[in-house]
Amino acid sequence: MKKIVLMLMAGLSLPLMAQQPLMTDSLRMMLDAVSEQHYTSQLSLSLREAQEYAVQQNRTLQNASIDAKRAHAQRWQTIASMLPQVDGSIGKTIMYDDEFNEKKISLDPTQPPMSMSPWTFGLTASIGLNGQAIVGALLNNLAIKMQDITYQQSESDLRANVVESYLAVLVMEDVVALMDSSLANMEKLAEQTDRMAAVGAIESTQADQLRVRVNQLRNTAMQNRRSTVLAYNALRVLLDVDAQTELVLTNSLHEIISPENALSVLFEGFDIHNNFNYQLLEKNVDLAKLNLHMAGWAYGPTISAYYQYSYRDYGKDGGFTMMNSPHTVGFTVTMPIWSSGVRAAGVHDKRLALQQAKNTFSEMSENLNIQYQQLRYNLTNAYETYATENENIGVAKRVFQNVSNKYNWGAASAIELTNASNDLITAQSSYVQAVLALVNAEVELNKFLNNK
Repeated sequence: MKKIVLMLMAGLSLPLMAQQPLMTDSLRMMLDAVSEQHYTSQLSLSLREAQEYAVQQNRTLQNASIDAKRAHAQRWQTIASMLPQVDGSIGKTIMYDDEFNEKKISLDPTQPPMSMSPWTFGLTASIGLNGQAIVGALLNNLAIKMQDITYQQSESDLRANVVESYLAVLVMEDVVALMDSSLANMEKLAEQTDRMAAVGAIESTQADQLRVRVNQLRNTAMQNRRSTVLAYNALRVLLDVDAQTELVLTNSLHEIISPENALSVLFEGFDIHNNFNYQLLEKNVDLAKLNLHMAGWAYGPTISAYYQYSYRDYGKDGGFTMMNSPHTVGFTVTMPIWSSGVRAAGVHDKRLALQQAKNTFSEMSENLNIQYQQLRYNLTNAYETYATENENIGVAKRVFQNVSNKYNWGAASAIELTNASNDLITAQSSYVQAVLALVNAEVELNKFLNNK
């Protein structure tokens, strides 16, 4: 007890649990079994096939297509409301008083008695038309065009997201492969170091330092595997497939990433009229103009006409009509006179809304040109970074291999080997970030230029 107290007073740690490994091989196998996925089906896709599959299956894009179809249906509703409307009616009056039903009424002694419960038949055709209804039909046509643009924009965004997600999976798989290779090399060196320390050729401290580095690499490798699973799940969401479907990506990373193609996008001209945001803002100005016209037509007349045919049948007692003629035709013209300024305020409000739409359109037109220059700059910078990191990872690999060989011959220390390993992992991480940045920059510029 005195020794323990003295050690505590001296600030020394007691090696009670430190030597007990928390992550045993059996426990690691159990954790791997928990994270292992079991698939019931398989889906093999190239990048182009993945894009087409997403377009066909993605429910978000399906909803955008439904919105376009609804716009067509709403247009026909507006047009149909300006066409003739025909209604028919049939009815019969039933008397429940027996004494009253037995009585007969005759307006003309020469006519047979009339029943008090006739059948009535009616047919009415009507039509109404005003300027607001016509402008409303034009608004529906514009809404269809805007929904079509929105659908195309949603499809373009979905294709771009599939490209980014597809490449993210491929990049993560390459990262896992690189990490596994580095881990395998470090484990071999750690085993050699353990044997050298066991026979007293080197100090055990060096073996412990190397073992710590191996454990760090192993944790990083496991984290990368889990990140790969997340990348696959993100792609599954875009493709709208369940978690039990195994995705097999048939394209490799080097087949898709082409720095030459990325640079070729920089030299494409920018046609602002092909940009979806520009098209929507342009239609928004047209929409504001039509809303102003509709508000102005509140001062216009409303013309309505109708035709009515009615007939009464008195059954076995003989036909008889209570009207001189069963045909009725009429029309009305309604003209607004006074609304206490409601219509004037509505016109003023729509005129201000039109000015706002024009201002937004002008501002966005200028911003789109600035955005194009920024996206070109981003792609240029991403390509330069990618070229640098691609060269750096090659250098880091050669340095690590050289230090590993020296370490095997006793010409390098464990610290030098650990530093070389750290430099390699850092270079790999920077390379991965550069690849993803290059892909994202190219995808964003292609999407901005409306390239398929």
